[in-house]
Amino acid sequence: MNKSSEILNEVKKAVIGKDNVLAKAYLAILAGGHILLEDIPGVGKTTMALAFSKALELDYSRMQFTPDVLPSDIVGFSIYNKDTREMEYRRGAVLCNLFLADELNRATSRTQSALLEAMEENQVTVDGVSHPLPNPFIVIATQNPAGAAGTQLLPESQLDRFMVKLTLGYPDEKSEVEILNSRQNGAPLDSVKRIVTTYELENMKKEAASVFISEPVYSYIVRLVAATRNDEFILRGASPRASLSLMSIAKARAYALGRDYVVPDDVRAFFSDCVSHRIILTPDGEDRGRGEGFVLDRILKSVVPPAIK
Repeated sequence: MNKSSEILNEVKKAVIGKDNVLAKAYLAILAGGHILLEDIPGVGKTTMALAFSKALELDYSRMQFTPDVLPSDIVGFSIYNKDTREMEYRRGAVLCNLFLADELNRATSRTQSALLEAMEENQVTVDGVSHPLPNPFIVIATQNPAGAAGTQLLPESQLDRFMVKLTLGYPDEKSEVEILNSRQNGAPLDSVKRIVTTYELENMKKEAASVFISEPVYSYIVRLVAATRNDEFILRGASPRASLSLMSIAKARAYALGRDYVVPDDVRAFFSDCVSHRIILTPDGEDRGRGEGFVLDRILKSVVPPAIK
């Protein structure tokens, strides 16, 4: 029996009132994906990452991305050792299990691209030598909303590497009062306990990946993603990588809910989260209050799911 509920209960001790987002972030981790958080500062992104690192026994590293951060800060660098007369590799910040890239869209394009090989290949290359990353390796990157001071849009090639895009957002009044109360007796993060080891997490990921998907559900995933390529409000639709992400996270959801097979609801639950950052709307799609959510919800309603008995 998997320990998904126990893991989420531990994380909820530190992040209050965001149960739905925490569940989605956890399932992305279970599916082996990277997470993009589009949010304003101060809503709990770092706390969430730290809480997951404690509950899942993950080696954690955080970097604040500013225009002066260099690629070598991310991937590491080589330095000459006069005693051995050889070049030695000094690890960069990305060599960890859980890397929080804070305000990624404030960094230069060169620095952003330094993260690309790590996210795609699970390795970094310095001076022609490849260095494998620890396993598991998860990136949680945050970006400020478009138009915020000192930001630039992330390139499409990098956006496509993130399995899901999520938003924590402001807490409601009741949750914010609970946040204040929780700080009266120390930091809630201190109470978060380890539930699984990294070895156990890797086994859970393998079990989730082995969840069965029937041909009708495969077809449903493909039809949903293909619909983004033919919609009148979408200039550029989602790539096949979106289909793979949707498949993986649908398996993770089924596994966390105790099933060994995927149903259409598993797919529907993550369609928007997996696709919204991978499409470009037409000018008309962006006008009159339309946005990615409106357009993708319309597609969900128009593509008929298979009947699974």
